[in-house]
Amino acid sequence: MSAGYKDDQDWQAVCLKYLLFVFNFLFWMGGAAVLGVGVWTLVEKSDYLSLLASSTFAVSAYILILAGSLVVVTGFLGCCAVIREQRSCLSAYFLCLLLIFLIELVAGVLAYVYYQRLSEELKHHLNQTMTENYAQPGKEAITLAVDKLQQDFKCCGSNNSHDWSMSVYISSKSAESRMVPDSCCKTITPLCGKRDHPSNIYNVEGGCITKLEQFLADHLLIIGAVGIGVACLQLAGAVLTACFIYLLYKEEEEDLGTL
Repeated sequence: MSAGYKDDQDWQAVCLKYLLFVFNFLFWMGGAAVLGVGVWTLVEKSDYLSLLASSTFAVSAYILILAGSLVVVTGFLGCCAVIREQRSCLSAYFLCLLLIFLIELVAGVLAYVYYQRLSEELKHHLNQTMTENYAQPGKEAITLAVDKLQQDFKCCGSNNSHDWSMSVYISSKSAESRMVPDSCCKTITPLCGKRDHPSNIYNVEGGCITKLEQFLADHLLIIGAVGIGVACLQLAGAVLTACFIYLLYKEEEEDLGTL
């Protein structure tokens, strides 16, 4: 083997080594972004999860949290593997990258698939959830979620305020002659829901369905974009790692050939 070729390989190995260090830095940043988006989704949007018929939205966030946590551990493993230049450690790092790539890809695809059927799910289930479960025994989480939804988005009813006329709560004695829940009122005062005039309650075109759909759709796009974007970054890291492993393998073969 010529000295020139050996120097070439050494130069390539050094370049790949520093590229992998740069990648690990980006990898950690990407992992922090993934973890942050996952936690933010669950913390900030958890109030509305009880209004959704399926758990896909929450599952996507949990997957991102899992992937982000794995990134922190794997990034440390990657740095150690590159410094020590051991093929076994680098192979383990390579497999971890592929695993996290698949996990984040799944989160991104789940978010995209759910985004496609979000509108249909809300149309079929939101009105039923609000009218049948609001202020009912054992449904405190849904009651709080509906109140928060109507106050946060300044809306009343799934489609409009008239939806509440079919509500189990409004038809009961506990409603105390309210026409809508007090959370529909622009200024909440005791029994303000007795008056459903537009000057007193929120009257948004499309109702709460339109507002919640847009809100969830925006955040599903963020989950999908972050998941797939960081997954692509990890795929690039896996390719660099595979190249580095190959160069180390060639160097070991050459070292054995000179013995």
